[in-house]
Amino acid sequence: MNKNDIANIRKQFKLNNDLMSIRDIYNVYVQKETGEIYHHVCQPFQLLEMETQELFLMNFKKVLTGQLDSKLFELKFQRDIDDSTQTILFDGLQADTTEVWIEYMFEIVGKMFAQTKYEFDTVVTFIRGEYRKATRKRDPESEEGGDDEVYSNQFILCSLNRTDQPKKALLFDYIEKEFKSNTVFDPIINLASPLSGFLFPAFTDNAADVNHILYCAGKANQPDYTFIEQVLNCEDIITAAEDKDIFDLILTKVIGDQVVGTKIISNVYEEIDKLVQENEENEESEAPMLDYRDIGRILEVSGVENVDPAKVEHAFKDVISDETHEFKASNLVPKKIKIDTNVANLSIDPRDLKNIKYIMYQGKRCLLLEIDEDVVIEGFRLETEEF
Repeated sequence: MNKNDIANIRKQFKLNNDLMSIRDIYNVYVQKETGEIYHHVCQPFQLLEMETQELFLMNFKKVLTGQLDSKLFELKFQRDIDDSTQTILFDGLQADTTEVWIEYMFEIVGKMFAQTKYEFDTVVTFIRGEYRKATRKRDPESEEGGDDEVYSNQFILCSLNRTDQPKKALLFDYIEKEFKSNTVFDPIINLASPLSGFLFPAFTDNAADVNHILYCAGKANQPDYTFIEQVLNCEDIITAAEDKDIFDLILTKVIGDQVVGTKIISNVYEEIDKLVQENEENEESEAPMLDYRDIGRILEVSGVENVDPAKVEHAFKDVISDETHEFKASNLVPKKIKIDTNVANLSIDPRDLKNIKYIMYQGKRCLLLEIDEDVVIEGFRLETEEF
């Protein structure tokens, strides 16, 4: 799944939407530390109160919100696994009755809490529904297209949420006209920040891909590897941050002690960013991947001297023991580059790195930052000095 696929599904989670129908919602309340189920209930989603529907829809959007390879991960199921979650979800997707669907979801809850216990009560929420997408945009002249013909796919979405105890507060009772303390002790379900979640199946080219699942981590670049392996039964992953760290180590080994200018570093990111931008312009193309040959070519055209393909390949083997590893280009371009010194810390866009030069002036090391505007500090416009 690419970010456009995810965005298309996420924006359909809204009230009274013909392109998204949610049949059932199944909530399971699990007690802390013991992992015992205190209560579980399933009901048609449309029978919930309107405000309750809106709260859950917000939660489902949160499960599908975040950067790919950072907070959202498309995972591949492992093969030949007993009681595979892939099989459970697939059978649940095909269940003819709500009772049978509940049994399959209940089995997944058991897998969730067989390995992990939390210090707070949690609520696991499952929904099953149908997602529809128009095969083509409506033609304003012929009025053909739009909802006339749609892709249609069944799905299951899961969200795991913590509960919080209400804080003590002073209230004003409008009826009795008196101040009094809050005596409500009902736990609050934190729907705004899911601990984890998933969407099954994944969708590729508007078709269901039952060999993959979209997993949501609670925090960026902090996936729950136990959940991925033991609960979802999926293969290992590398986060965007890990991919970037590996890339940086490989560059360090290839360049070695060679001194490089900011222009060369800027050129490297610019070359990679070109591939990312070209891919984003073509929604149907797959995300560009870079192997050791691609990295060698990028370094060479960026101005790095003595780039030997064999040296790049060796660096791959040395860092990750796999010369066939491919980087996702979008993981390698940082949003900001930080330059930390004992005088000041800078944070700049990689595309602006070429405007910074590291120079010696009157025997002192200096950073020269080229800008095209006046500088204002504490409301005062700085005087321009000529050197």
